[in-house]
Amino acid sequence: MQPTLIEIERLAKQAGKILKTGFGQVHQVTHKGSIDLVTEIDRQSEEYLVSQIHQQFPGQTIIGEEGGTYTGAQSDLVWYLDPLDGTSNFVHGIPIFSVSIAFSVNHAIKLAVVYDPLADECFSAEAGRGARLNGSPIQTAQATQLVDALVATGFPYHVHETGANLDNFANFARSAQGVRRLGSAALDMCFVACGRLDGFWELGLQAWDLAAGVLIAREAGAVVTAPDGSPFILTSPTDVLAANPTLHPQMTAIIREGLHRKKA
Repeated sequence: MQPTLIEIERLAKQAGKILKTGFGQVHQVTHKGSIDLVTEIDRQSEEYLVSQIHQQFPGQTIIGEEGGTYTGAQSDLVWYLDPLDGTSNFVHGIPIFSVSIAFSVNHAIKLAVVYDPLADECFSAEAGRGARLNGSPIQTAQATQLVDALVATGFPYHVHETGANLDNFANFARSAQGVRRLGSAALDMCFVACGRLDGFWELGLQAWDLAAGVLIAREAGAVVTAPDGSPFILTSPTDVLAANPTLHPQMTAIIREGLHRKKA
């Protein structure tokens, strides 16, 4: 049995209650890497989601960020769970974080929900049926020039060692109206979908970071590819660029120019 979009929205909102209750409290913070944080709230949210999926949709495969990965008998039906996207923001009391859930059939994302519990904003999409915010249809912004565009990015956890994406950040800062680093890739993709951001790119993300956001952005009219314009592949790690059809080639040109300079 496959879930409905309403059922996934219900799961995301219940997990969101866990995040909202824990926000602003003192947490048990541990490190998965030098700057990669996890709290007991991440784990509580994922434990809730995994337990509900096991109960309601037994045998389906789960790929979760905090160790909740489970290979079920139905390997063609896969859930991607990010129980708290934006943990660093959450730990520091910055109100930008979300629950991200996607459901795929035979490697194609069919249903997606990203929920921001503090703003009570539920972004959702069903393949072929458009994207919505709290039930109302959304679409990408219509900026046509990069100089008029507000774009966003993020940095991989190994940025201290590699400097990855810093050159791209500098190049976009010189070319776009503004560049933001919000701290939740799932919300960044949704903000592109609803027109708050004109574009988003990031390197070194995981499948659970992007699975839901990719479908929501595409269903809202965004072009989603790898940063250099090649096809996007949902794997871990992966790189992404999302923007409306007019801005997308302008953004890929900035990325390609930077790659060319590196090789020169």
